[in-house]
Amino acid sequence: MCYGFDGEGAVRRSLSERGLSRRGALRTALGGALGASLLVAGGTAPAAHAKTRSIGRRRVPPGLISMQLWTVRSALYGDPGFDATLRMLADLGYPKVEQALGYFGRTAQELRDFYDSIGISATSSHDGISDSDQALHTKIDNALTLGQSYMVVPYLNSSDKSDWQRWAERMNHEAEAARSAGLRYGYHNHAHEFTIDLGGGVTPWQVLTSELDPKLVHFEIDIYWAVRGGIESGDGASDPEGFTIDVMRRAPQRVLQYHVKDRHAHDGDMADLGTGHIDFARIFRAHAVQEYIVENDTPDVSVPQTSEVGYSYLRQLRY
Repeated sequence: MCYGFDGEGAVRRSLSERGLSRRGALRTALGGALGASLLVAGGTAPAAHAKTRSIGRRRVPPGLISMQLWTVRSALYGDPGFDATLRMLADLGYPKVEQALGYFGRTAQELRDFYDSIGISATSSHDGISDSDQALHTKIDNALTLGQSYMVVPYLNSSDKSDWQRWAERMNHEAEAARSAGLRYGYHNHAHEFTIDLGGGVTPWQVLTSELDPKLVHFEIDIYWAVRGGIESGDGASDPEGFTIDVMRRAPQRVLQYHVKDRHAHDGDMADLGTGHIDFARIFRAHAVQEYIVENDTPDVSVPQTSEVGYSYLRQLRY
């Protein structure tokens, strides 16, 4: 649930409307080919399963690795605090972060100065659709001050097709203003875009891909949520990575950013990179992007460990 939005609740609601449960959908998926190959004795998660399929000579360039700040929110708000947490990310090697959760008492310029002082860039942000053109221009001005290249809408949810059509129209408008300012404008998926039936079998993803202007709007694909959407919709239960790749290939919009987040096979929850079942190497081979953003909404052990494991995994992966 990136940037605090209730992605879990959206999936539960969409499954409920189809007479399914999250547990039932998971059990169905794991009963097929995916579950047969991934479950281990005792029902525990496989250790670094994705690394066993790391092949090839290509690797993620270190300059393209980023951290979504929602991952480290407990440390930002608690101990050790915002400044120390960002310095920790810089020390681990992260060159970039994706902005979220506000500016922590700073103006955009003050935050930019702090990031510059520790050698980190805020190249992207999660921002909701603005409620006015004045708010949109403020959002754009702040993004330019921070030195961003991207602005991304993190979450929308409705069972009404007209809402998605209206949002697509507004995002096209915002994206045109962003492009005029030299920024790229994107949309970030959860699972419910693939599981909600808006009527006649039409999904929110189909509305977005048909109505978002591909010249103006790109996608930031959250791999965990796309995989889960494939499993829980039934369209990718036997091959969730193939479903994710197909989603990207069929969309007229470009995919420029990834949220790289793993998934435990035994319960479907989020996992630190390399400790779940998602074959990232296969997905990366199929489609390269401009930012690989580490995320885990629920760090498995601690914020520092999730941060270190995520950066190390992306640096070591060969595909």
